[in-house]
Amino acid sequence: MKANKVNTYPEIKDCSLLSDNRTIAIVEPNCSISWMCAPRADSAPIFAHLVDTENESSKAGVFAISDITGDNPRQSYVGDTMVLRSHFSSFHVTDYLDVSRGRTKHQAGRTDLIRVIEGSGVAKVVFAPRLNFGRSLTKLIPKDRGLIVKGGNDLMSLRSPKIFWDIKEEDGSDTAVCEIDLDSMGGRVKLELRCGTANITADVISEPERRSATLLYWQKWVDKLSIPKLATDEVKRSAVTLKALCYRPTGAILAAATMSMPEEIGGSRNWDYRYCWLRDASLSAASLVRVGSYSEAMSFLDWLLDVVEMRDGAENLQPLYNVNGKHLAPEAEITQLSGFRGSSPVRINNGADSQVQLDVFGPIVDLIHLLAIRGEGLATKHWELVNQLVNAVKLRWKEVDCGIWEVRSAPRHYTYTKLMCWVAVERAIELADHFTGEVDEEWVVLKDEIAESINSNSYKSEMNAYTSAYDETDIDASVLALGLYGFIQMDDPRFVGTIKAVEDHLLINNTVFRYILDSGNEDGIEGHEGGWNILTLWLIKCYWASGRLDDARKLFQIVRKNIGATGLISEQVDPITLESLGNHPQAYSHLAYIDTVIAMAAGADLD
Repeated sequence: MKANKVNTYPEIKDCSLLSDNRTIAIVEPNCSISWMCAPRADSAPIFAHLVDTENESSKAGVFAISDITGDNPRQSYVGDTMVLRSHFSSFHVTDYLDVSRGRTKHQAGRTDLIRVIEGSGVAKVVFAPRLNFGRSLTKLIPKDRGLIVKGGNDLMSLRSPKIFWDIKEEDGSDTAVCEIDLDSMGGRVKLELRCGTANITADVISEPERRSATLLYWQKWVDKLSIPKLATDEVKRSAVTLKALCYRPTGAILAAATMSMPEEIGGSRNWDYRYCWLRDASLSAASLVRVGSYSEAMSFLDWLLDVVEMRDGAENLQPLYNVNGKHLAPEAEITQLSGFRGSSPVRINNGADSQVQLDVFGPIVDLIHLLAIRGEGLATKHWELVNQLVNAVKLRWKEVDCGIWEVRSAPRHYTYTKLMCWVAVERAIELADHFTGEVDEEWVVLKDEIAESINSNSYKSEMNAYTSAYDETDIDASVLALGLYGFIQMDDPRFVGTIKAVEDHLLINNTVFRYILDSGNEDGIEGHEGGWNILTLWLIKCYWASGRLDDARKLFQIVRKNIGATGLISEQVDPITLESLGNHPQAYSHLAYIDTVIAMAAGADLD
């Protein structure tokens, strides 16, 4: 038997996230779970239909619930939590990853995905786990209370009492299908996918208790935040999303929940973002600090200190690591999968981990500086880390690198990289007063030397703008950070000219591109991409800070339209079709949304 396609092409931004701070799942707008990784967020997926939409739904794995009438659900989170509800006409489905028993702290062990169907009518369920991207045959063994999943090294089961499954083999793997008459089942059915165990006996804790514990875990955290009185619900959802991307057992923070979601439909710019980029994680942690949550930043810094120790010094830091602080396996292609809407190759791991990206030092020191300003309890170990990072800048800032955009062409002297080296030293000088009361004069000299280098080599008087790299004339939106980090005043004619250059060259149909790919291969990668939500939000912040309030308000309202039905934001936007692109949800987009709203909140009326 061949299962029907569950959903051909979901709108990326409308896909919803489930998290227990260890495991990640994506629920499509039709109530299909088409992406889930276990036991860790960067593990191989159990369901991967999201990156195989051109093939039959069961090939890469899916866990679908639908109304046999063909009704499409509307979705919403329950409060400010990671509990999702899909509302069909006669029944609803509640989905969550169980956080009871303190499981969020555990490195390994059992993970429970719970799906509860409540109401009337008939619901169809398709359960087709596929291990190792469908490359390992998956067998389903029926038992009295459910199904045992066989085929991988990890134990897995589906508890589903009183459900009769029709199990058919598809290309060597099993798919289980059933139709549930809710009226005959008392109006309520619970499906419980248990990862890490083959046990399908009843849990000693009832489902309502586990749901309540999960709701409380998220809502209690949100209730402690300091949210600006502007776009309040959106900021809360962005904060919860950043929290959901935190891997609590170690403190690592993911750049995004997915892999290989295309930056161009049908294109090859498809990357694996399920890892901890030092840059992205520092920025995410900083945004959470700004809304009043400090534990994620402190946990991330603890994780980072362990990484620094393993790498024998901060000067040896790589751009990214897995959630355990380890090197990634080599970047590879999963040729068996078609990609989202035929966007191939489907890539796993990320070759950027072996690049030189010297901008990583700045965001880390900036985060520690922010914590100091907020009066958070920093320790000697944090000051020692700052010293290591400044020393790393001293040793390496004159090197070429691959920059924030991780180009795969020849390394250059990128303006943004030099800026972040300056930020590391400048913030360290301010931190010296906090920790010791004394400033190392060599640091002052180093800061001034970097600043002079940037102004001499990146600013082009004939363009009245700072450019992408030394001795280059390309415009790159990352230079907006010069003003945002205080390197230059917003009203300085050189920065005013830089904003205009970004507008003229990179603002296309109200979305900001990183740079223009005239030849399609200038960064060493074929194809094109969309505009970046983070950069559009950066431009809004620059508008606001430079007094262009109406321009900021107008563009902000447009960005709000890029938010999905359940409040999530993808990486990019297609300027022509306006559909979302890239991995989802993207930490960059959510952290920038939070920071922009905070910057605009004082006296702003955007609602």
